[in-house]
Amino acid sequence: MAKPRHILFLQSSSEGYGSGKIILQVLRFYQNQGLSPVVVLTNEGPIQADLKALNIPTYVQNLGILRRKYVNPGGIFNRVQKNLKAYRFLNLLHQKYSFELVYSNTLAVVVGSIWAKRNQLPHIWHIHEILPGPAPLVKLLAKMLDSSTPRPIAVSQAVGNHWQAELNNSKVEVIPNGIPYDDFLTAKGNLKSELGLDPDSILVGMIGRINPGKGQLFFLQMAENLSQTYPKAHFVLIGDPFPGYEFILEEIQKEIRNKKLASRVSYLGFRKDIPEVMASLDIFVLPSVLPDSFPTVILEAMAAGKPVVATISGGASEMVLDGETGFLIPINGVSEGTMAISTLIENSSLRNSMGESGRQRVLETFSLASFEQKIIDHLWLHLKKN
Repeated sequence: MAKPRHILFLQSSSEGYGSGKIILQVLRFYQNQGLSPVVVLTNEGPIQADLKALNIPTYVQNLGILRRKYVNPGGIFNRVQKNLKAYRFLNLLHQKYSFELVYSNTLAVVVGSIWAKRNQLPHIWHIHEILPGPAPLVKLLAKMLDSSTPRPIAVSQAVGNHWQAELNNSKVEVIPNGIPYDDFLTAKGNLKSELGLDPDSILVGMIGRINPGKGQLFFLQMAENLSQTYPKAHFVLIGDPFPGYEFILEEIQKEIRNKKLASRVSYLGFRKDIPEVMASLDIFVLPSVLPDSFPTVILEAMAAGKPVVATISGGASEMVLDGETGFLIPINGVSEGTMAISTLIENSSLRNSMGESGRQRVLETFSLASFEQKIIDHLWLHLKKN
C-alpha cells in the first residue's frame, strides 16, 4: 500500500460562508488526486461536520488570524504570540504527518507561509482579499508572498491585479471559483409562505456575513425608498455577524425600528437552507461597500436563475453582465440601486430573462469542472508526481 501523501491546509474561518465553501471544493479535488489533506481550523464551527464527512483529519488551533483591528502595538504583540504558538503546533503535526505541501486559504493566515519556508516545503496561498490598507499590512503581506509563494492563486482578476502591483517576485494566477450548482438549479422555495407573504409579493433579498464591507445598511436605505412605492415588495437580510461586528447587527435592527420597516424588512440571521432561500427570492442584491473579491453568493444567485443587483466592487463586475444578467451600481449609489431594483420589480419578464441569462453564464463560465481542472494543474506545478 502506497504511503499517504499529506497536505497541510490552514483555514482562516470555520463558518460555511464563501472561503469555507471554496476550501471544501479544493479539499475534494486534492482527495481525487490521491492526496491526504489534514486541516487546521482557527476555531470551532459548522465546517467541521463537512470535514468529518470527507474523512479529513481536522484540528482546532488559534492561527493568529490577521485583521485590521490588530494593526497597532498591542494587536501586533497579540498576533505574534498566537502565531508562535501555532508555529509550534504545526511542528508537532509535521512529526506525525510529514507534510509535502502547505495550503493557506486567505491572506488572513500568515503562519503557514513562514512555517513552510522554514521547513523548505512548497506553499500555496489562495488569496480571497482586496486589501486597500492599512499600508504597513499590505506591504507586510506582499513581502511574505514574495518570499514564500511563487504562484499564489487569486479568486478574480480584480484580486490578481491588486496584489500583482505589490509584488516583485511572485506571479499571481487567477482561478475564478466554481461550486456545485445542482441544489440551486432544483431547489423549491417556501420563504414567502414562512413569512406569511402573498404568493404574488416580490421578495428582494441579500445574503452575506454582517461586516463593514457587505453593505447591509446600504440595502436598508434602498429598501426604505422602495417600500414607499411598492407595497407588494418585501425585503430579507440573511447572515449573522462576523465576530467583533455584532454592533453592526444592532445598528441594522435599530434602523429597522426607527424607520418603521419591521413589516417590510425581515432579518433572518444565519440559514443553512440557502438554496431554498435563493429559490424564494425574485431579486438578489449584494450591495458591498468595500471591494468584494469574488462573492460566491453571486454564483449561487445566478445558478438559481435570479437577476443580480451588485455594486461595482471587486469581482462582482467580472460576474454580472450589466443589463444582461442584472445591474451593476456604484458603491453607496442609493438612487442608482433604487432605480435598478425598481426596474426589476416592475418587469417580471426582465427578471426572468436576466435570471436565465445568469444561470447560463454561471454554468458555462464559472463551472465546477473548470475550477477543478485549474486547481489540479496549479497543484502539480508545486508537487512532484509519484
